[in-house]
Amino acid sequence: MKSNIWIVYVALCIILWSLIPTFAKYGQSSLDHHQYLFYSSIVSFLSILVISVINKKAKEIFSYSSKTILLLFGLGFLDFLYYLLLYYGYKEASGLDVLVIQYMWPIFIVILSVILLKEVLSKNKILSLLFGFIGVAIVITKGDFSQMSYSNINVLFIVMLGAFAFALFSVLSKNVNINPTNAVMVYFFSAVIFSFVTMSIFSSFRIPSLNDWFSILINGIFLNGISYLFWIKALKSTDASKIAPYIFITPILSALFLIIFFDEEILPVYFIGLAFVIISGLLNSFKLKVNS
Repeated sequence: MKSNIWIVYVALCIILWSLIPTFAKYGQSSLDHHQYLFYSSIVSFLSILVISVINKKAKEIFSYSSKTILLLFGLGFLDFLYYLLLYYGYKEASGLDVLVIQYMWPIFIVILSVILLKEVLSKNKILSLLFGFIGVAIVITKGDFSQMSYSNINVLFIVMLGAFAFALFSVLSKNVNINPTNAVMVYFFSAVIFSFVTMSIFSSFRIPSLNDWFSILINGIFLNGISYLFWIKALKSTDASKIAPYIFITPILSALFLIIFFDEEILPVYFIGLAFVIISGLLNSFKLKVNS
């Protein structure tokens, strides 16, 4: 069981991350993306700080070298950049186009894992990623790929840079050899600083409404807070390229949650997309069994 614990961590990440679109939709009734990111980062930082204090690990931060702290802030910037560019994309371009480009980050993880971590790129991993990406594209476009115009190519390129930033963050996080809770805490602390700067320059300070606070707390504590502990633990438990294909389940669940909470229409094409994602996971699992 211990060797497969990463499956539990990834499953928890998938469930929590799939709720992000639903809560983001609820939480941005009076906030723009700069403000929402700033407040969510504060809540995420405080929630992980509490966990670190309870585990009596917080004091270890003061023993870290300046080089380690600088590395953590660099990784925190990559994570912050992902969300900043992603929210910008949703503001400026078609949501369908942005969603497809957003979920290129599992593909970037596989590529970067081969280049930076020297992980083996097998045929099963390539096919698994391909089926996963196709499944996501089918669900997002509802089977009509003509809806994807890609007219705003500059914005979509920015979203792709964001996806690449998160993939790079995930791969480089494997090389951080400190307590995962403290690492994630510094990531979010740096995000608070970076988001405050961008909010000050491109937006303005605004107090969230009660409705916004509900979403911010759920998002900050669980969806973008504790979920990162599971993600870092998963990355440290197995190859990053093995984890990546399973992430394609996330947008499928996101679509289902949106259907449940916002009464969106259930289409047969959703089940076709889900079938591609299941095949993606099976291909990846089959490779794991062969290697075991």
